[in-house]
This record gives sequence, C-alpha cells and structure tokens, in this order.
Amino acid sequence: MSLATGKCIPCRKGDPALTDADVSGLLSQVPGWALIEVEGIKRLERVFKLKNYAEAVALTNKIAAIAEEEDHHPLIVLEWGRVTVHWWTHVVKGLHKNDFIMAARTDGLFGE
Repeated sequence: MSLATGKCIPCRKGDPALTDADVSGLLSQVPGWALIEVEGIKRLERVFKLKNYAEAVALTNKIAAIAEEEDHHPLIVLEWGRVTVHWWTHVVKGLHKNDFIMAARTDGLFGE
C-alpha cells in the first residue's frame, strides 16, 4: 500500500511511537521531508515554496481539509510564498505511521 493512498487509524494514549528503525524505513518513502526534534519529540517537517501568498493560502486550506477529514492535525506556518508543515502525533509524543501517511498526502496536494 502506498502511503499517499493510506488512511489514518485512530491513535490512543499508550500507543507506542515508531522505533528509529521504523522511522528510517518510512522516511525514505517521503522524500523532501526532514526528521527534526522539538523539545525531545520527533517530527516530520517540510517547507513548500510557492509563487505567492494566494498559492500558499490555497495549499494551507487543502492541508487543513485533509487534516479535518482524518482528524489528524499538523502545525502549519503560512508565509508569503511559503508553507511549513510539521506532522507528529501528540498522543504518542513522537511519530506514528499516520504522520507519514499525512506527509505523503500533503505532497500529493502540493503536486496538484
């Protein structure tokens, strides 16, 4: 199954974050995304560069729509010609497969 066509599964408190080995394997499937750590919590981050503010707003709105659909919400920073997206799973305090699914789906929106 392709990450880009995957559906998120509900996460519950107590579910484990992905192991480093799992993260490495999945990271290769979402080129362009960086693994970062903020306050000890791993996240996926990507900066999308666009032509202007209107295109950046349009991409932000598309990301918001899929986030609502999946009930999985990223940190989105909107700037002129630029959208920065962070995916991670709060309840596991790290990365879950859902984050990689959403990263791949975000890439698909950027390519539209």
